[in-house]
Amino acid sequence: MQWLDLSFPDPAWNLACDEALLEILEEGYPNEILRFWESPSPFVVLGYSNQISTEANISYCQSRQIPILRRCSGGGTVLQGLGCLNYSVILRIPEDGPLSSARGTNRFVMSRLRDALQPWLPDPVEIQGYTDLTLGNRKFSGNSQRRKRKSLLFHGTFLLDMDIRLIHQALHLPNIKPDYRQNRSHSEFLIHLPLPAAQVKKALKSHWVALNPMNQVPMAKIEDLVAQKYSQSRWNEKF
Repeated sequence: MQWLDLSFPDPAWNLACDEALLEILEEGYPNEILRFWESPSPFVVLGYSNQISTEANISYCQSRQIPILRRCSGGGTVLQGLGCLNYSVILRIPEDGPLSSARGTNRFVMSRLRDALQPWLPDPVEIQGYTDLTLGNRKFSGNSQRRKRKSLLFHGTFLLDMDIRLIHQALHLPNIKPDYRQNRSHSEFLIHLPLPAAQVKKALKSHWVALNPMNQVPMAKIEDLVAQKYSQSRWNEKF
């Protein structure tokens, strides 16, 4: 596996990069990939099928000039920005084994994430709601996936030191909530992961055996996805 630590200043480019990496693996790129990124400015990112009007506080986001974009994977709506570290793993889908199904992939990748972080934390890291990581019944990581025929993208966030009050203001409570949330507000439900970004990256690189940097970034694909998809209201406001 190769690793790529690449953040773009523009939100659309960060989302397009994940999909471009999935496309090149699907087309035959020889190495699986682990990517890290962090947005320098806040933006809302909707899961593929989320309703913009019910998930995001549109008036607040407009008043603060916080863009609202949509990603290619499922899952819930999140606020990106400094203090929110993102990872992506782009993996091949074998004919059998845990990665051959969406549910098996959830179990496999979430277990890998938990096991990578647990040695660095005094309290138990738990997997809840299928694709949440929690400390003390409070969430610090949400995750989702996108599958193609031969390859998959599994990505998520680690809430490190982003202002949770901003999340509370920019996002409504989600329509679909895991039972363990118990209707708690964002401020009551979320918690920071007490690790620096460098330690999280080191732990994941080690656990995924991502030994070498990726030097061939598919910039043309990223630029095309930005132009044709992620910068377009017909995509971002489709639901």
